[in-house]
Amino acid sequence: MPRRKKAEKRKLKGDFKYNDSEVSTFINVLMKDGKKSLACRLFYNAMDIIAEKTKEDPLSVFKRALNNVKPKLEVRPRRVGGATYQIPVEVPPRRSLALAIRWIIETARGRKGKGISEKLVDELLEAAKGEGASVKKKEDTHKMAESNRAFAHYRW
Repeated sequence: MPRRKKAEKRKLKGDFKYNDSEVSTFINVLMKDGKKSLACRLFYNAMDIIAEKTKEDPLSVFKRALNNVKPKLEVRPRRVGGATYQIPVEVPPRRSLALAIRWIIETARGRKGKGISEKLVDELLEAAKGEGASVKKKEDTHKMAESNRAFAHYRW
């Protein structure tokens, strides 16, 4: 933890095809072992497949999928008097985007068969419809926050 001043958040430049910062963040999380060109190729292949399948703008499908997966509430552990309570808190926009991207990529990688581009297409299309494993993860997070609403007065 810095003692002097808070670390400033850097703005991420948009990707070269859509010029969108959320897309470049997604590509960076998708990347493994520093192979960014491979991550770009996989993502853009997935976007091309989405355009073919849905006959609509793939960027709007991608944005809709992200918005359907972004959590609004989550629980954080807090020790009070020797007991640990799960306290529901609102999720900041940056963290909500990071969680949505992470959940979509994890669930896409967890699917069976096919290549990663096809898995990503399936997960993004399901998330855009409001179904699929990543949307279920968001709903589970919200259910947990809702069930622990009684401890909301411990919020700091």
